[in-house]
Amino acid sequence: MELIIKINNKIYGKIKEYGKLVMFSHTIFSLSFAAISMILASNGKLKVSVLFWIFVCFMGARTGANAINRVIDAEIDAKNPRTATRQIPKGEVKKKEVVIFTAICFLLMLFGAYKLNYVCLALSPIALFLLIIYSYTKRFTFLCHLVLGVTSACAPVGAWIAVTGEISFIPIVMGAANTLWVAGFDIIYGSQDYDFDKKNKLHSMATQFGVKGALLIAKMFHVITLICLFILGILSPELGFIYYIGIFIIAALFVVEYRLISPTNLTNANIASYNINQIVSITLLSLGVLDALI
Repeated sequence: MELIIKINNKIYGKIKEYGKLVMFSHTIFSLSFAAISMILASNGKLKVSVLFWIFVCFMGARTGANAINRVIDAEIDAKNPRTATRQIPKGEVKKKEVVIFTAICFLLMLFGAYKLNYVCLALSPIALFLLIIYSYTKRFTFLCHLVLGVTSACAPVGAWIAVTGEISFIPIVMGAANTLWVAGFDIIYGSQDYDFDKKNKLHSMATQFGVKGALLIAKMFHVITLICLFILGILSPELGFIYYIGIFIIAALFVVEYRLISPTNLTNANIASYNINQIVSITLLSLGVLDALI
């Protein structure tokens, strides 16, 4: 009995560490756009089988991407005091097992794309490339935040293609909103590492334009995000009053976000970049989906 308890505790501990490693709580950042995209594309009549395989692709992609990011950035994370406590630098999880875990996740994504339709399968290598290349971009370009945004935008665009088998203007608008929203709050998050990035010759909006300039760019991205969301409402007859209430709430949350930080004080950068935007995503998900379904 004692041996069984030890084994169970070990398994639970490993699952818990992997949950932290791949940041399951961050799933919400693309889930809201993907869910709305599915509903709009299917006119609220989504097949259970399609929903299932979209979920497989979504979870495989985002989980694998976060896992491989930790492997690729392991040395950088070990040097940075802010990230030195992550699982790989601390030795709690081995690189080799994370690479195997990543491969399984990406294979699930590819199999899910195969089960959906030919277009999804044909485009999946592009998504796979973005999921991997993002982790390298801060080594050579300050546009790394936008690459992350584009990678995240694969969720709503991919969900639309999964349902319809084709691309149109509506998922492009959703993709643009998703891209600029994620890029904006990632700029805030990345600005915390301005000194470290400068010293280690890593690229970001902050190292390119200074923290003040980077935060101005983030604000601009979030303003354009709101414009894209309004355009989405205009293009989609399924979205109406409830959806627009959600946009106004999101606009208010953006105001709060930028009140929490300043170029000289990034103490609340984690709250501004992640916690506030988790609420943004939940707002969009709940009110957007509700409005599309009623």
